[in-house]
Amino acid sequence: MPERISDAEHVVMEVLWDESPLTAQEVVERVPEDRAWSANTVKTLLGRLLAKEAVAHEEDGRRYRYRPLVAREDYVVGESQRLIDRLFGGSLTPLVAHLARRDQLSNREIEEIESLLKELKQ
Repeated sequence: MPERISDAEHVVMEVLWDESPLTAQEVVERVPEDRAWSANTVKTLLGRLLAKEAVAHEEDGRRYRYRPLVAREDYVVGESQRLIDRLFGGSLTPLVAHLARRDQLSNREIEEIESLLKELKQ
């Protein structure tokens, strides 16, 4: 797993996880419009992700095509574990309890969690 990916870098990773390989310009075109990032901003973020070994690039004529080296699922697992370690001492139970109390889970959500737990026990 590469070093931690910033929130801005994560936006670029989402674009590449959805479709790759892409050129820097293609990434720019797919970044959500509310970001209003310039091509230079996206290229800077791609450079950081290359340095972190989260993405790779290959030459395609005079441009590069970028692709993720980290699978979305692996990233989610790593980030989830970091959150649990940092905020809940590595234990999942306090996290679930906190979310249940804080968010006032609906009956449907509780049933889904119960179903998942039953599957995990088998």
